[in-house]
Amino acid sequence: MSEIIDTFIAPPCHDEIEILWQDEHLVLINKPAGLLSLSGKNPQNLDSVHHRLVNIFPGCTLVHRLDFGTSGLMVVARNKAINAAICHQFSQRTVSKVYTALLCGHLADDDGVIDAPIGKDPALFPLMSICAAHGKPARSRYRVVERFYQQGEDGALLPLTRVALIPETGRTHQLRIHCQHLGHPILGCDLYGGLTLPGTARTPRLMLHASELHFVHPVSAAPINACHASPF
Repeated sequence: MSEIIDTFIAPPCHDEIEILWQDEHLVLINKPAGLLSLSGKNPQNLDSVHHRLVNIFPGCTLVHRLDFGTSGLMVVARNKAINAAICHQFSQRTVSKVYTALLCGHLADDDGVIDAPIGKDPALFPLMSICAAHGKPARSRYRVVERFYQQGEDGALLPLTRVALIPETGRTHQLRIHCQHLGHPILGCDLYGGLTLPGTARTPRLMLHASELHFVHPVSAAPINACHASPF
């Protein structure tokens, strides 16, 4: 198999990382859309959450990542021991995350579960795909918040649904793929159909925001219930 080469070059991100809360062990931030979580191999992709924060908090490491286009809550560990402790919570699935998204079209049901395995597809890199034979189990829940219409760039009214998305597993691109699988891609998603509805081609960003993050502080054992409202 030939080597997969990632040719993506991130455009400059002029938005700042918002530090929401910090102590000597960890930092909670609001990541802007359009910023990599980790620097890429290409030197043009140096700017990232980690690259910026390590200058403020030497030795900090990422516990988890958000996609380039996704904004919202991230927890950053200030040392390796804290990272390991929070990663253990993620691996035990005791960390709860809620995302806010705008989906193309109006969903028929008010809530539901998407249970569809996800795997890498080298032929379609960097896309992932639903793959019953070789994919890893992936499960997401959704809840409709509102259905509405928004005027598109061509003047037509776009049917959109605001949803809360709760991933029960943590596969790459999981929410984006699952929403496409549902028949309602996330508005602005360039990889999984979110720019194909008439009037959506110039959507300024991926309409996906990590709005809630719930876990236990690894030192104090206090519950951390972080919330950050969606900007859209």
